[in-house]
This record gives sequence, structure tokens and C-alpha cells, in this order.
Amino acid sequence: MGSVQHCYCQQLKMGDTWAQLPWPGPPHPALLLFSLLLVAEVMHSNAGSSCPVLCTCHNQVVDCSNQRLFSVPPDLPMDTRNLSLAHNRIAAVPPGYLTCYVELRVLDLRNNSLVELPPGLFLHAKRLAHLDLSYNNLSHIPADMFQEAHGLMHIDLSHNPWLRRVHPQAFQGLVQLRDLDLSFGGLAFLSLEALEGLPGLVTLQIGGNPWVCGCTMEPLLKWLRNRIQRCTADSQLAECRGPPEVEGAPLFSLTEESFKACHLTLTLDDYLFIAFVGFVVSIASVATNFLLGITANCCHRWSKASEEEEI
Repeated sequence: MGSVQHCYCQQLKMGDTWAQLPWPGPPHPALLLFSLLLVAEVMHSNAGSSCPVLCTCHNQVVDCSNQRLFSVPPDLPMDTRNLSLAHNRIAAVPPGYLTCYVELRVLDLRNNSLVELPPGLFLHAKRLAHLDLSYNNLSHIPADMFQEAHGLMHIDLSHNPWLRRVHPQAFQGLVQLRDLDLSFGGLAFLSLEALEGLPGLVTLQIGGNPWVCGCTMEPLLKWLRNRIQRCTADSQLAECRGPPEVEGAPLFSLTEESFKACHLTLTLDDYLFIAFVGFVVSIASVATNFLLGITANCCHRWSKASEEEEI
């Protein structure tokens, strides 16, 4: 795996190839032609012919799905455009794994055991358009997860039951993103900042999450209501799990009236009235305790006097 991380990429550099060839003095035309043909053959064979064990490779498509793999296969063909690693048991992707596959357009990692992805994984995947990370165990989406992958048009993060947090800048720079699926995770809150920088968003799936529809959710819901005509959303599946007064209510049914209490402000008169009521209640409490004390004392004296008369 070292060859991947250091981007040797199975491809000899031109200078390294020349260094390995015999060089008996001044170049002869025939020897020079032979050397050039050899270099071209080495680069061509390394670029497209190697296919990992248990995978099938055809027309720049590498299919390693349903092979019970515990790790990603090394040494993919250099010109890979479509890579499927779906339906395996992969728990981690090594740093720099995609560095050498600059032609990659589609990456399918669904139904694995991924908990997180290494920082900078997509730094060189500038042509990546389709990314499927559904049915994994991702717990958070950090700010640098899709760094430099500005060509992404479709991201599927659905059915990650432990997904609790999406960083406000998780999708920063993805101006071409059209489809985003965050459904059936563990999200209770999503920052407006995470979505408002996606001008091309057409489809947004957020249903099946335990949304807490408190005051912090108002900016996002207001933005979603304004975008609902331009952005297809799973409005029927998105429901509130709390607070209790809105539990079970469809997320998109909440209006500005639903958040009226979030904007209540107290004036000076309100504070004076509250202070006055508190003072009155305190005086009433003291008076009540005083009267109870007098009553108890009188009852005690009356009881004692009755006993003495009987004697």
C-alpha cells in the first residue's frame, strides 16, 4: 500500500526508466527508438491492464462488489473511472488511496462498515461526480471531507444510523451538487450554513431522522420553505421527534407561528410587573405563615386550658 500513498501509481517516471536502461556511450538511433518503445509499453501496460484479485475490470469500470473484502484492493488500473466497492466489510480507507486515480468519476462504497474517512481523501478526485456512502456507520461529516471534490453532483449519505453531526462547512465549495441524501440517520439538527452554499441543489432527502424542532431549527426550516418549489424534498418522511408539543408533526408543516415563542421579548413594564408580583407573593407568604403561627399558638393554649378545667 506504500506505492499508493506515495503515488508511485505503478507507473515509472521517465527519468527512472532511462536510468534503468543500458547506456553505452553516445545514443544510437536504433537504441533510442527501442528505449522509447519500451517506455511507452511499460507506461501503457501499467496504466490500464492490471486488475485486482476478486475484481472485474472492463472499459474503465472496476467492480469489486459482493466479495466480502475487509480492505480496499490495491493497485487499481490507472484509468479507472467507475469503482464499485459496495456490499463488502471494509472498515477503513487508507489516506491517499484515490491520489493516483484522477479519472475517477463514480465511487460506490455503500453497505460497508466505514466509521470515518481520512482527511483529504478526495483532494485529487477533481472529476468525481457520484459518491455513494450509504449504509455505513459514519458518525459525523467533518469540514474537510469533500475538500477539492468540486465536481461532485450526487452524494448519498443515507442510512448511516450513527450520523449525529454535519459540520456547517461540510459541503463548502460543492457548487455543482444537485442531489444530497441525508435520510434515515441520527440527525437531530442541521445548520443552515451547511446547505445555503449549494446553489445547484435540486433534490434533498432528510426524512427518517430524529429532528428536534426547537428554536435552533427555525432558520433551516424557513430556508427550506423558500426552496421547496425548486428543491424536491421528502416532506412526508421528515417529522419532528421533539419537543413534546410538536412530536410527530411533519417538519415542513411548521410555520413562523410555530416559532412565535422564540421571538418573545420582555419590556421594562414586563420586568416591573414580574418584580411587583414577586414582592406581593412574598408578602402574602409571610402574612400567611404569621397567621398560621398565631392560629397554632391559640389552639395550643385553648387545648391546655381545657385540660386544666377538666382536672
